Amino acid sequence: MALSGCPFGVLVVIVVLLAGDVVMAQRQWLGTLNKYDPPAPLPKKNVKDPLAPVDHFDKCQVAHNEKILCGTVDITDQQCREINCCHDGRQCYYGKAVTVQCTKDGQFVVVVSRESTLPPVDVNSVTLLEMNDVACSSVDATSTFAIFQFPMTLCGTTVKLEEDGYVVYENHMSSSYEVGVGPRGSITRDSHFELLFQCRYSSTAVEAVIMEINALPPPVSVAAAGEIRVELRLGNGKCLSKGCVEEEAAYSSFYAAADYPITKVLKEPVYVEVRLLGRADPNVVLNLEHCWATTTPNHQSLPQWDILVDGCPYHEDGYKTTIVPVRGSSGLQYPTHYKRFIYQMFSFVDQNAFSPQKDRIFIHCATAVCHQSSMRSCEQPCRRQRRSVAAAKSQNQEALVSSKEVILAPLKSFSADEPNISSALKKWER
Repeated sequence: MALSGCPFGVLVVIVVLLAGDVVMAQRQWLGTLNKYDPPAPLPKKNVKDPLAPVDHFDKCQVAHNEKILCGTVDITDQQCREINCCHDGRQCYYGKAVTVQCTKDGQFVVVVSRESTLPPVDVNSVTLLEMNDVACSSVDATSTFAIFQFPMTLCGTTVKLEEDGYVVYENHMSSSYEVGVGPRGSITRDSHFELLFQCRYSSTAVEAVIMEINALPPPVSVAAAGEIRVELRLGNGKCLSKGCVEEEAAYSSFYAAADYPITKVLKEPVYVEVRLLGRADPNVVLNLEHCWATTTPNHQSLPQWDILVDGCPYHEDGYKTTIVPVRGSSGLQYPTHYKRFIYQMFSFVDQNAFSPQKDRIFIHCATAVCHQSSMRSCEQPCRRQRRSVAAAKSQNQEALVSSKEVILAPLKSFSADEPNISSALKKWER
């Protein structure tokens, strides 16, 4: 498989990249690059700096059987890097980014990597917004890359002439995503990929411009309260040794008040603990009757998404919440005073347009204190018909507790010239 390129990114960031005066693809759908000549320097554009990456990531670490050739067979290492591709000493190939190229004969070449966003995007769901011609579909696709090549006169491309003499061709592509619809709100855990890209032509140079969209709203604080002393906190412990159990390690430490708002990416596990404070009775059991999420600190606000219903994972959620048992071996003095569960981070979706909202999440839990004895069980069974727990609850032993703010991480896309990426990419990939 072969092709060639220039780069991209995704989220309230603009990345400007230069393409050679001929950028080609070497698989039957593009002609041959005869001679590489670096383009003349273009005037500097006023662009925003990309968001600061977290950890090191090498976009050129592509498995041999997933490599797509970039440029001609005889392209040199320097020429390969000039067009923002990778070279392993033998061949030039596309990296794990989004690459936009502008050919001299007036065609767009766009190569989208699955790992160009965090979490990874389903490249088979990426399409141009206008699909009025067979040429607008991807010309090739694997589980890792999707490749588009189409004339600038098709697929909804707009054209304009700028005062500086550039002719600008612009198009837009996006991905589809799965939406979960509930009675009081809708969510998604899939990456929503949007790319606005341009090719700018002058008499001396070719320029590929990639614009990132989808801003994140500013953070707002939130406080938790309840009639009885109940606290909801989020675990942040890490596995540091071989054989470590991640679910156990996660609850070994917790975010402090100063850490909020905390940021999570789509599908990243969120480790929730609710605990009863100020009680020393081993016969007291804390139960979670109902846990749900909203986009504001107000537990009654809409939209809402259920996480636990009657103490059990919400059955309409395709990514079932995991109940984490707190056993006597946990080392806690009163294990029955604790409840733990794990849900995967999601984004609320507009109920009418089903468009993702880059928003914040607040978790709320309605809790109840149950006094167990030989005659009364406080168990919350989830695999058989639920017995009445209401009779086991004492008066005034209920409380509502809420988390502080959890914000959805910007949908981070990585342009071909960005060297870094969050290490969470592999960890939370499904």
